Amino acid sequence: MSVPNFLDIEYCQTDDALFPTAMAWSLDDGQMKTVVIAPDDAWIPDGETLPDVDLDYLYEQGVPLIELAQVLHEDLPDRTVYADGLDPDEILVDLIFDAVALDCPFEVAHVEELMPHLDRAELEDRRRDIMFSNGLDPQLPESGVYALLMLAQEEGLTGGR
Repeated sequence: MSVPNFLDIEYCQTDDALFPTAMAWSLDDGQMKTVVIAPDDAWIPDGETLPDVDLDYLYEQGVPLIELAQVLHEDLPDRTVYADGLDPDEILVDLIFDAVALDCPFEVAHVEELMPHLDRAELEDRRRDIMFSNGLDPQLPESGVYALLMLAQEEGLTGGR
């Protein structure tokens, strides 16, 4: 049994901007990858101050969008990738692939579709409990993916305990 694929994206949002800044996703074997994302220049509004975003860091340390898109094509072809539904993940994924004129190789779905016996409130409570009990930083995308992997394991969806 392969492990479900999960993703989480951190982002910047202002009145004039919405763009991804970091992303984590899980592979079929449960391992994770995480990247800081170099933004597309078109995403940055002229003259606007972006709160809590160090653009120099993103440009210097971030993975170029074409490289990110290629890795996602290799890692998640023809998959359903589950997100917690708290962020505009589908919009952010579309921004990445639209910027490099490629089709997204996967479909983003809410984790409720993977665990339909749990309602959204219970899923969020359990995810938050996992984050708290493991000392995870909710601002890091790898923490969100880890929490979803742990929840899938608790639900018997990963083939192991």
